[in-house]
Amino acid sequence: MSEEIANQSTDTSDFKDPSLGWIIAFLFVVSFLGLFSVVPLRKIMIIDFKLTYPSGTATAHLINSFHTPQGAKLAKKQVKMLGKFFSMSFLWGFFQWFYTATDQCGFQAFPSLGLKAYENRFYFDFSAIYVGVGMICPYIINISVLLGGILSWGIMWPLIKTNEGHWYEKGLGEGNLHGIQGYRVFIAIALILGDGLYNFVKVITHTLWGLYHQIQERKRENVLPVADQDSPSSPELSYDDRRRTQLFLKDQIPTWFAVAGYVAIAAISTATLPHIFHQLKWYYIIVIYLVAPTLAFCNAYGCGLTDWSLASTYGKLAIFTIGAWAGATRGGVLAGLAACGVMMNIVSTASDLMQDFKTGYLTLASPRSMFVSQIIGTTMGCVISPSVFWIFYKAFPDLGKSTSEYPAPYAIIYRNMAILGVQGFGSLPKNCLLLCYIFFAAAVIINLFKDFLGKKGKFVPLPMAMAIPFYIGPYFAIDMCVGSLILYVWERINKAKADAFAPAVASGLICGDGIWTLPASILALAGVKPPICMKFLSRATNVKVDTFLGN
Repeated sequence: MSEEIANQSTDTSDFKDPSLGWIIAFLFVVSFLGLFSVVPLRKIMIIDFKLTYPSGTATAHLINSFHTPQGAKLAKKQVKMLGKFFSMSFLWGFFQWFYTATDQCGFQAFPSLGLKAYENRFYFDFSAIYVGVGMICPYIINISVLLGGILSWGIMWPLIKTNEGHWYEKGLGEGNLHGIQGYRVFIAIALILGDGLYNFVKVITHTLWGLYHQIQERKRENVLPVADQDSPSSPELSYDDRRRTQLFLKDQIPTWFAVAGYVAIAAISTATLPHIFHQLKWYYIIVIYLVAPTLAFCNAYGCGLTDWSLASTYGKLAIFTIGAWAGATRGGVLAGLAACGVMMNIVSTASDLMQDFKTGYLTLASPRSMFVSQIIGTTMGCVISPSVFWIFYKAFPDLGKSTSEYPAPYAIIYRNMAILGVQGFGSLPKNCLLLCYIFFAAAVIINLFKDFLGKKGKFVPLPMAMAIPFYIGPYFAIDMCVGSLILYVWERINKAKADAFAPAVASGLICGDGIWTLPASILALAGVKPPICMKFLSRATNVKVDTFLGN
């Protein structure tokens, strides 16, 4: 929404710069709706339909394992390992800081693969965060990201640049959306939309089909799932399952309380949001809140079946529908982006809460206590998250630029989605729309092929992951692949130890480097700058410097 991102797009007039006050207010009026929207359905989802929620189930097994003698002993070792790599990563971030006096300085700009490769963003930037992420992400994710970077920055963009002056005007620069940047952003959007639309249709179809079978099965048993109705005891349930069910149903959260809470918060939100975003009219908000519980249920049910939350896809749906409804003359770009934030918040929170209910069911936790904890945690998040973002926003003036240490690639992507929804395709450079169609279709075909192969489909790259480096470059993909390589070698040497400690090592690398950015941000706000700029120059530039010094 900011002016910084607006200046990188084709619509530079419709923007709203971040402010700590309105961000906190926005989060407080939209973040609790998702919690109340699916509370009445928790018994249906967990007890009646017996949805698996794979991540929630895995978390529950992990928690339960800590309460065994062997698990407690292993947990202590994991915490020790995490602390060791946290310290190393933090100190590495502190060491790197000394060499970053200006832009494009330090280890993060080290041309490890050569200066020509560096110009096309192929380099290892010594980021402990991305190495840690690479150790956590599946191999196919990291390979997909690297393939996307090779396809885009290694092949496509150099070829398109040879048509400068024919496909787009000369001299527009790297960041102009009417030039090469337009191809980077909109082709990435096409891949993301193609992948997202395919998985949306797939999960919704799976959800409706599964829901139909569940209802038909209940009809045959002459019992329909009802939120406040006790489930009939089944002789097939084990003692543990009967105990879990009994405890899960003991602390009931009344349906009237959930419905009243949703209506009350929706009313407050409908009255408040137009004052934060005057482009987002009250009737847009009412329509969103009428549709949101249905979409929240679909997302929570689909997540229970597939472990895949489609919150971002529902957000894109809000961008296009509300943006097109508002139109360009009534601030459609900001209206679409604000609606996206509201919708994503509701459906994402709903699926996360249901995952947590599944974890609580398997760990014998009180549902009412979990719900209260979610309320408390959400309240804290409404203050802490914007505050941390605000430190970054003030400390790094180039936040959001493609050349920044923190490019925030989805900022420009989502803004241009909103522009597409409002203005259409008329502003795209030559042949960009054709390439978008090709990559959109390619994303759908790749996903179809992946599903057709069944288990062998795990070796097929993921279009969503391939799309990310199209805009920001493949440098982080190299870091992630280094993380994958470390994990691969570790597993070959000692798989049991790698399985036990790799997540702790990766978490330490991510947290240490991540926590260092907070003191780095405070130093930047205080005006304290690093003393040294370590920069590598081309041979021609070195000759000019030598000549200057010689004179």
